[in-house]
Amino acid sequence: MRIGMILDKTFPPDPRVENEALALIDAGFEVFLFCLKYHDEPEKDVIEKIQVRRYSSDTLEYKLSALAYTFPFYTLKMYKKILDFLSKNKIDAIHIHDIRIAEAVFGANKKLQLPVVLDLHDNFPEVMKDYPHLQKFPGKQLISPQKWKEKEEKFIGKADKVITVSNEFIEEVVVRTGIDREKIVLVPNTVRRSFYENAVIDEDITERFWENFTILYLGDTALRRGLLTAIEAVNILKIKIKHLKLIIVGKSTTDDVLRAKVKELELEEFVAFEGWQDVSLFPSYITASDICISPLNRSAQHDVAYANKVFQYMSFVKPVVVSDALAQKKLVEETKSGLVHKEKDAKDLAEKIMILYKDPELRKELGENGKKFIGEEFVWEKVSGNLVELYKALE
Repeated sequence: MRIGMILDKTFPPDPRVENEALALIDAGFEVFLFCLKYHDEPEKDVIEKIQVRRYSSDTLEYKLSALAYTFPFYTLKMYKKILDFLSKNKIDAIHIHDIRIAEAVFGANKKLQLPVVLDLHDNFPEVMKDYPHLQKFPGKQLISPQKWKEKEEKFIGKADKVITVSNEFIEEVVVRTGIDREKIVLVPNTVRRSFYENAVIDEDITERFWENFTILYLGDTALRRGLLTAIEAVNILKIKIKHLKLIIVGKSTTDDVLRAKVKELELEEFVAFEGWQDVSLFPSYITASDICISPLNRSAQHDVAYANKVFQYMSFVKPVVVSDALAQKKLVEETKSGLVHKEKDAKDLAEKIMILYKDPELRKELGENGKKFIGEEFVWEKVSGNLVELYKALE
């Protein structure tokens, strides 16, 4: 079977897309990946046996994608490209990564009538509600998360199979749409063994922080991720913990808000903004840390999705401190891999960090529990089995 994955952005990087494609290739399927290019990247490429097909895009098209379900322009542009991709590569089954491009895919598939798998990486309409550009003119007037939710429900109904990333997300989709539970499959985000077994540690990074008691955050730094709470917790802890350092590895369009808060609280010596770093350096930052955090603000999205950073932390035997967003709270409590704080509560987060600071043995125990869970139950090579079985059933 020739599987056509549809991604409405550049590739690489996208760890979930890559992991899924490689799992299917290892199981004997051929995977062709539709993606976009904005520069002079090759139109055809092979990346770890993934047959990459890049289609030219531009800034206007990128901006139109935000209006995909306000005006039809983006869908019309993508329709022709996707039909070309499906036809030229003789695709047997379609795998859509998220919903922005889904209408164009279903339109192109009217002629071909191929089976379609809809892969919901996020509860995207809920994520949109926190986007800064949707809080002001003209985004607030032009883009409706409710319209996107209606479109998502339409696509869920039309797809042959639906994939989500957590059991909590499955429950939310089933209750909201009324689809048959057998139609939806769990394929969670997590790490491949190679992430921790083949990691090369950059000693420049570990040596830079070896004197510090380090709290690490990896990934998207959008305000909904809770980093203002973490910064405020550092302000509480700076007198209590010697050589305290919060390391933030990642970026977003709202980083100026975080930097302004650090400046306001005079925390420059206690917070290190590292910016976005290549994933190959994540193991080095995790190794350099004492505690790793995921202080998500609660929302309809965060309550049903795991942050992949939590599994990256666990794979390097690090204790985690997470907010009480439901999915990650349940995960950490069941695996006994860390502590849970109240969302947006800097005092409670500081208290949980102090517990671990004072008890190195507890840190070690929680870290080992997390590593055991990853190695024995939740490594990608195990959880990807559902994805492979889904496609075997479609053959």
